[in-house]
Amino acid sequence: MSVVKRPIRKAVFPVAGLGTRFLPATKAVPKEMLTVVDRPVLQHVVDEARAAGIEHFIFVTGRNKGVIEDHFDKQFELESTLASRGKTKEIEALARDLPQAGQTSFTRQQSPLGLGHAVWCARELVGDEPFALLLPDMLHHGRSSCLADMIEAYAKTGGNLIAVAPVPDDQTHQYGIVGVTDAKAKVSPITGMVEKPKQGTAPSNLHITGRYVLQPEIFGLLEKQERGAGGEIQLTDSMISLMHGANQPFHAVRFDGEIYDCGSKLGFLTANVALALERPDLADDFRRDLNRLLGTNK
Repeated sequence: MSVVKRPIRKAVFPVAGLGTRFLPATKAVPKEMLTVVDRPVLQHVVDEARAAGIEHFIFVTGRNKGVIEDHFDKQFELESTLASRGKTKEIEALARDLPQAGQTSFTRQQSPLGLGHAVWCARELVGDEPFALLLPDMLHHGRSSCLADMIEAYAKTGGNLIAVAPVPDDQTHQYGIVGVTDAKAKVSPITGMVEKPKQGTAPSNLHITGRYVLQPEIFGLLEKQERGAGGEIQLTDSMISLMHGANQPFHAVRFDGEIYDCGSKLGFLTANVALALERPDLADDFRRDLNRLLGTNK
């Protein structure tokens, strides 16, 4: 089968979740807008996509998520106030983060039917072309953009790609796991996928980290996909059908940086500490305060 390598121009961000693990903070503020240092989690993930060359950003939202749309829009009152106060650097920073007109699209997931359903809700905006999928809860932090690495691999392999990273063998039952032909390779063909395998049955220790490059045929499978675990439409089920039923190639791309699960309180707090310690304007004072709190002098 010939490998089709149409360019990856669009990225989908499923942001319809309720964020119940962060209540009451997320009662009025979407969990994706909680800040890691001074940037919303979602902005960090959009930054990753932009660094990979994505041109069109598609957000699958839910009720009470209007602030996400506002965040990626111009705010004339704010910019006018900043200008009157001579805050040139702040205005320039806002301009750098702002997508160009027509580069953002928003659609609603009207029912909480899972990740697969959220992806399906973006079908009309994606159209008949391959696309990237980035889960905003999973903050990938490394020397290069995780998605950029995937798109570089896609130029060679075509087909579908999934970002993976190793976890301890005794934790594989907590994740979606892929089997591969070479578990140590940067890029390797995927031989199988399983969601939260029973302990001792995982095909490898490589877990799915929330970054995907998918062909548009996934939408037709998602449309017909029966509900799986939790009564939701599972993306993994349709990917398995795409790999085996439609005979489309899947490759795993190993990410070598740090991954912070900002959907959990521990991962969110760890991300804040890690990224703050990398900031030249914060690191020294922050490290001093951390040492004081921890009772260390290092």
